[in-house]
Amino acid sequence: MTACLAIGALVLHLGNPAFTLGWQHSVEKTGWEESWIVAPKGLTLIQSRIKGSGAGMEPGPDAVLQDGWWVSPGHLEVPRLILAASGATGGGWMLCADGTCHSIGTSAGDPVAIAPCDMPL
Repeated sequence: MTACLAIGALVLHLGNPAFTLGWQHSVEKTGWEESWIVAPKGLTLIQSRIKGSGAGMEPGPDAVLQDGWWVSPGHLEVPRLILAASGATGGGWMLCADGTCHSIGTSAGDPVAIAPCDMPL
């Protein structure tokens, strides 16, 4: 099973069902990363990592501090992710899979959808 990344009419096929989504918090300017896998019913969050804490980014109750990152287990399954692409946050999203990273949503535009290839975006 593979995941698809749709940006407008572009579809990127990811050969590995595991991927990481990272971004910089727009207010605190600290890193945030989420590890996801493609599951039979959509996407499953495996783990989230927050570099620090602050406005709107408090670590979860199960979080542990590891090498300066608050690491929390994932407890979420969704059919797809919809990412805003406002271009107003100082950076977009970084999607890494198969040893390659892709910058997405760095400029204002339509939202970016990530979903399994066999599910509607």
